[in-house]
Amino acid sequence: MKSEPLERWSVQQSAELYSIRTWGAGFFDVNPAGEAVVKLANGNGGSTQDVSLMEVVAGLKERGMGMPVLLRFRDILDRTVSRLNDSFAEAIAATGYKNHYRGVYPIKVNQQQQVIEEIATFGKRYHHGLEAGSKAELLIALAYMQDPEAYIVCNGYKDAEFIDLALYSLKMGAQTLIVLEMPSELDLVLERAARMGVRPRIGVRLKLSARVSGKWSESSGDRSVFGLTMAETIRSVDLLREKGMLDCLQMVHYHLGSQIPNIGSIRAAVTEAVRVYADLAKEGAAMGILDIGGGLAVDYDGSHTNFPSSRNYDIREYCTDIIESVMATCDKAGVPHPTIISESGRYLVSYSSVLIFNVLDVSSFDDDHPATGDIDLGPNAPELLKNLQEIHKSLSPKNLQECYNDAMYHRDQIRDAFLHGGLTLRQRAQGEMLFWHTVGEIAKLTADMKYVPDELRDLGDALSDIYYANFSVFQSLPDSWAIGQLFPIMPIHRLDQRPERLGTFSDITCDCDGKIDKFIDLHDVRKTLPLHDLKPGEDYMLGVFLVGAYQETLGDLHNLFGDTNIVSVRIDADGRIDYTNEIRGDSVADVLGYVEYDPKDLVALMRDRAERAVRENRISPAERREIVEAFAAGIQGYTYFEV
Repeated sequence: MKSEPLERWSVQQSAELYSIRTWGAGFFDVNPAGEAVVKLANGNGGSTQDVSLMEVVAGLKERGMGMPVLLRFRDILDRTVSRLNDSFAEAIAATGYKNHYRGVYPIKVNQQQQVIEEIATFGKRYHHGLEAGSKAELLIALAYMQDPEAYIVCNGYKDAEFIDLALYSLKMGAQTLIVLEMPSELDLVLERAARMGVRPRIGVRLKLSARVSGKWSESSGDRSVFGLTMAETIRSVDLLREKGMLDCLQMVHYHLGSQIPNIGSIRAAVTEAVRVYADLAKEGAAMGILDIGGGLAVDYDGSHTNFPSSRNYDIREYCTDIIESVMATCDKAGVPHPTIISESGRYLVSYSSVLIFNVLDVSSFDDDHPATGDIDLGPNAPELLKNLQEIHKSLSPKNLQECYNDAMYHRDQIRDAFLHGGLTLRQRAQGEMLFWHTVGEIAKLTADMKYVPDELRDLGDALSDIYYANFSVFQSLPDSWAIGQLFPIMPIHRLDQRPERLGTFSDITCDCDGKIDKFIDLHDVRKTLPLHDLKPGEDYMLGVFLVGAYQETLGDLHNLFGDTNIVSVRIDADGRIDYTNEIRGDSVADVLGYVEYDPKDLVALMRDRAERAVRENRISPAERREIVEAFAAGIQGYTYFEV
């Protein structure tokens, strides 16, 4: 519903409304022109330059690239790699920890070639390695990880071919660690290593008793899917000792989950894991490495709380707490400090990608329900309609609950009368317009009230608009649909104007689940997002931020909407926007090929059908040519809405 502006709207108010300076982590902001900006390094001593996302979009349009588009910012990826490694280095220096940190990036978080290449490049100065959970990911790691001091951690279930590749990697001098996910893997590792003449470097993944709450709780606890129990760990130690290979056991690994919002859970898990580590060292295992897995959370809503879409700690606290916990336990046990590995993929890549889309249309409550003064009931209107009109006229701040109850009653009576033939369709439509405008007026009156009855509290959300967005939730934001992940969403322009609408989004798939109706909030989850009216002839552009982790890989072809256009954006030496690594999104032909259609066969079938229509005198030969050309052009077009 619209609200009357009481003061001139400022970009500062927009920044606060959409919380961009809290979840943006210093990478995103709003400029004085009312446009969302990304802060990219300009090469002048580490300083940054504000780059308007609307300016980026304008440049893409001039180059013929349509919406939606996924923007990648390699500079942000470089800085998150640095923040993580530098924060651990600072914690190590401050505490006097007697070893070092080595990160590994889990390839599964975003397997795109450009991302892996950049992680390997930016991480080289820190010896930042890669984690592989499948044969395909291990092949990527072997090809791209050329740093002999960086680790390659092999997780996941492993067959002989997987293990052989890891052992070949060891023979070539790579720091490759084979993690046991189940007890039976040890026999296979030892068998393949003996055949190849290699002493493997082995880690054990633990099932810790420590648990976390939230979406990834099944990754932790005694009944977690992956890892060895304490009894299975000891049996593995005994087998290695029996084979004279206890020196091959060098690492303890655990994984609590992908997004751990509470620092207390992190401390509890690392304390338990390092106790196991210390006792394995006393059992005679070589040890030397502690892999704390992933879980470093991203503050998607900017609330700095233990809400599932946030975190109640910052990167420095995370690193310091881990270092201090490991150090204290090892010192007490008289065990040397291990090299610490973390698999912090979500933190590294989330900030580096932004999905930009345009709005195609809006379904507005005001458009569907004209003002009650415009509804002419006529002299012979049924009493039910007249009663509703009288309720609307009698509205005041003192009788809102009573009027709402009465309106609900008469609305139900009107529907019942229509079902039994007592009202016409036109009369029912008039009744519903009267009802909804009454509810709309009640919502306006409650906006400024200190106490609002429970039944009336969410009326504004119920009357919100639906903005039809040019993208597919299933392809570009699968976690939003599948697990209810909240991503920051906001307009990227007109931020110097008050957003006077409340809206939700529907994507362009013909599926009722293709929607976004939950949004970030500093205190809870919003059911609507403040938005602007659409202007005729002007695109309304929005961004979904922090989408670099998992979304590209998990996306599917619902309704055969394919990958979006992708482009990397950076600043050149002269401070100008440089568009690199442009990847055109899937064409219709591409996605048809994914589901086993041959586009050439489809064109041939259409050509034959059009020829039959010519023979039947339904169309002319010239029309046949136009139809076939349009069909062929459609197959080569972008799967999303094109202007």
